[in-house]
Amino acid sequence: MTTYVLVHGAWHGGWCWRHVAARLQAAGHEVHTPTLTGLGERAHLAGPEIGLRTHIDDLSGLLTYEGLRDVVLVGHSYAGLVVREAADRMPERVARITMVDAWAGRDGESLDDVAPGFFRDWIESVTVDGLVPPAPAATVGVTEPDQVAWLESKLTPHPRRTFSQPTRLSGAVDAIPCRAVLCTPGGPMPFVRLADEHGWAATVLDVGHDAMVTAPGELADVLLQDACGS
Repeated sequence: MTTYVLVHGAWHGGWCWRHVAARLQAAGHEVHTPTLTGLGERAHLAGPEIGLRTHIDDLSGLLTYEGLRDVVLVGHSYAGLVVREAADRMPERVARITMVDAWAGRDGESLDDVAPGFFRDWIESVTVDGLVPPAPAATVGVTEPDQVAWLESKLTPHPRRTFSQPTRLSGAVDAIPCRAVLCTPGGPMPFVRLADEHGWAATVLDVGHDAMVTAPGELADVLLQDACGS
């Protein structure tokens, strides 16, 4: 049995992994889908003071208090920064990392530092009171009407500070095996370049950024390979 911890990206919550988690559990694995502070069912805690460090504390606390070890940490999009720093803090608890269309920075870099200018400009233009409202579902590759309605009913504003706060890495995370899952390989975000710069093996799923919504079976199949260490 493999223990998976699936960490959602910006504007989402643990709810977005529902269909992926069900497939992993049906295959006999343990799955945790935490919701980061200020999002999803924890949206009542949202505020401008929440930063990247808050979310890393969330994930580190889960690993500690649930006594999790030999974990496959999966980070989608923004959560790439979260899972990498949490793994750097406690590498003895993490067996593998999977980065699903995920952002990654080196020590001292923030998401703002690695994101393209148009994305930073959009963030600045829409931020209100330290919170960034969600964009339409189509911007993350979700266009099927039922999926659009489900996704947009659950997305919540995201704390702006999480994008500007730099990651803190000792280098321990770089010794942990990592795979990149590239869902928008031809898209405008630099996920392919980031994977190449870090030297990660990559699996391409041309299914749109929110693969856990649009292609949960395909994404689960890739994650199940991690249970075999392949």
